[in-house]
Amino acid sequence: MSYAIIETSGKQFRVEPGRFYDVDRMAIEENGKVTIDRVLLIEDEGEVSIGYPFLTGATVEATVLRHMRGRKVIVYKMRPKKKTRRKQGHRQELTRIMIDTINLDGASASSAKAETPQDTVPAAPAAVAEPVDSAGSAEA
Repeated sequence: MSYAIIETSGKQFRVEPGRFYDVDRMAIEENGKVTIDRVLLIEDEGEVSIGYPFLTGATVEATVLRHMRGRKVIVYKMRPKKKTRRKQGHRQELTRIMIDTINLDGASASSAKAETPQDTVPAAPAAVAEPVDSAGSAEA
């Protein structure tokens, strides 16, 4: 399993291929592609690459799924004994992105298709039943 730590809009996210994340609003239309080059760290099957502060040549490619608004946060300010109260709401503008690939120096780290487990079921060994008499012991 590979992952990367990226920085977008002043926040850091740990991202994996094939998963979606909600970041602050981006000025990109829906179903558009975005390339994030502010990559702090990439881990690919035990090999860790750390940037100082960013990795050169490392990119994360993502697809914009949709634009939306976050949950409402109520801001309530009150001064006791003064009859002063102020209630205000806020909803953050968000963009949901799906991480497609993590690239380091042009080579793609594990993609979403490579990380899906195979649907195989191991065959169970055939069990041989021995006849049992009424006393509970096996017949010889």
